[in-house]
Amino acid sequence: MQRQYLQDETVRASLYNTPRIGAVDPAQYDAVYLVGGHGTMWDFAGNADLQRLVAAVHDAGGIVGAVCHGPAGLVDVELSTGLRIVEGRRVAAFTNAEEDEVGKSDIVPFLLEDKLVEQGADVRTAPNWTENVVVDDRLVTGQNPQSAAGVAKEMTKLLTEVVRGQKAVQEADSAALRRARDAEKSEDGEG
Repeated sequence: MQRQYLQDETVRASLYNTPRIGAVDPAQYDAVYLVGGHGTMWDFAGNADLQRLVAAVHDAGGIVGAVCHGPAGLVDVELSTGLRIVEGRRVAAFTNAEEDEVGKSDIVPFLLEDKLVEQGADVRTAPNWTENVVVDDRLVTGQNPQSAAGVAKEMTKLLTEVVRGQKAVQEADSAALRRARDAEKSEDGEG
């Protein structure tokens, strides 16, 4: 299956043309979703470019989502307020118990649940391998692979609210412009 996937020309072109995080303009994004896998424990943690992207999207009013080991990308993310993105926030992530169950507690560079607690997060856990999605304002996190679709669904709800809010502002601006133009026409017609 993987061989077929990697032999697909479209897939290969996408892999070779994926931009580096440092080249991504955060202003072009309303949301960022950090998906997991054990590799993120090495790749996401300490990645200054990823930290800047996550902070910039959140600071601009965007939505940040992370699932399973993806919250490793939230570690050390500092917002413009000077607070860490997880500080004082309710979050879910791959738990110590799940890491123990898969036998990787001594392999990963740190236990994600512990690290998030160290950074001031209020980590909400559920029984191993059950869906657990936590929404805290514009931060949406999930505990494990079973939570991936739920995180995406909650992020979609939040994005829909943002779009509706933007549309309401545009409609109000349009109505004000129409009133101003109508008033100008009235004044021109009276003179």
